[in-house]
Amino acid sequence: MSFRRRNVAISGEPTRNPPSSPIPAPSRSADHWEPQTSVPSIESVPGVRPSALDGRPTTSTGTASLDGLLSGHALGTSILLEESGTTDYAGTLLRYYAAEGVVQGHQVHVVGVGEHWGRELPGLLGEDRNEKVKLQESEKMKIAWRYEKLGEFGAGTSASGLRGGTPPYRRYRIQTQSTQETLKDVPEPFCHSFDLTKRLTLPSRTAIKFIPIHQHISQKAPFTSVVQTLYEHLSSSKLNTVHRLVIPGLLSPAAYPPHASDPKHILQFLHSIRSLLRLYPIQLTAIISLPLTLYPRTAGLVRWMEHLSDGVIELVPFPHSIDTIPSLTTSGAATSQEEKPQGIVKIHTLPVFHERGGGGAGGAGVGDDLAFTVSRRRFLIKPFSLPPVEGDTEAQKGEVEGGKTKLTVDF
Repeated sequence: MSFRRRNVAISGEPTRNPPSSPIPAPSRSADHWEPQTSVPSIESVPGVRPSALDGRPTTSTGTASLDGLLSGHALGTSILLEESGTTDYAGTLLRYYAAEGVVQGHQVHVVGVGEHWGRELPGLLGEDRNEKVKLQESEKMKIAWRYEKLGEFGAGTSASGLRGGTPPYRRYRIQTQSTQETLKDVPEPFCHSFDLTKRLTLPSRTAIKFIPIHQHISQKAPFTSVVQTLYEHLSSSKLNTVHRLVIPGLLSPAAYPPHASDPKHILQFLHSIRSLLRLYPIQLTAIISLPLTLYPRTAGLVRWMEHLSDGVIELVPFPHSIDTIPSLTTSGAATSQEEKPQGIVKIHTLPVFHERGGGGAGGAGVGDDLAFTVSRRRFLIKPFSLPPVEGDTEAQKGEVEGGKTKLTVDF
């Protein structure tokens, strides 16, 4: 009777890699693709962190409330911002997005506008610059005030000092030194706060690259040079460099020739942008704005543009005629101290990574009625509800008092 060892394979087929072994990502080349040996980690890329939902690398849009809805703007995806009316709230979101990229050290590409657009980026708030100082003050307040006084006047003859223990002021100094050491390792915030009344100082002229649209008289493709320029910058940059593509006012007559709205040009351009996003999934993101007044959603061209975008968000500003009626522009959840909403936010599509969902599909507020408010210091997206009925005096009184009503129960 023959025996064989259990740990010896019967067939001579080559062993496969275990499922846990990482699959090497492809590296780019001018002619063909080759296996890539190393991929930069998320922690090594500035301004990038894993998503709280599925761990995908995300970056900030520059608007904290929008980051909460999207769970961060995922790398390798695009968002189409649609806006109706003559306002430019979508342009404000694009400026926040570009300013956040400049502060984080990302490479920003702006298509269709000149350098004057980059000079209008909002500047940082003073709180962000003094963040470390505020953290130091908060750590200082955690220590009892009497220890600080003992440190000032000296308590070397105290009982604890004579017995050989550490005096209270000495303990305070040790804690202060450890706090200063930890302040050096404070990471940069994921999303900064900006002030629309200030202007951002660009660190260098190469922080933002402006790609013009050549308005040729002939019927040549106006977007060919844009795609070629983007591909050259992406192929020549380092793997840990994040590129942000900003396209304000797509197909606007002020910046684009009339034949740019031809489906064979604009749809091919969006196809190329989508392929670049899939080609560089950890390096490129894009946000595009589209005026719905010129190109409504009922048109078939706009529907195809939405299909070629990973996320579609619509901004519907309130008409100026209802600004004089406080009851129509006041949210039922808002108090007298809060600012009035200036429009409605409609989320049509969110980036989906796989068949099980992902992205912002499980974000807070998705599926609810949302409104946006633009102030000097922030662009806020919050839930929206109708105000109380005019005949309901108790609800109106509770709204004026900040939402707190007195309830009397008779037994």
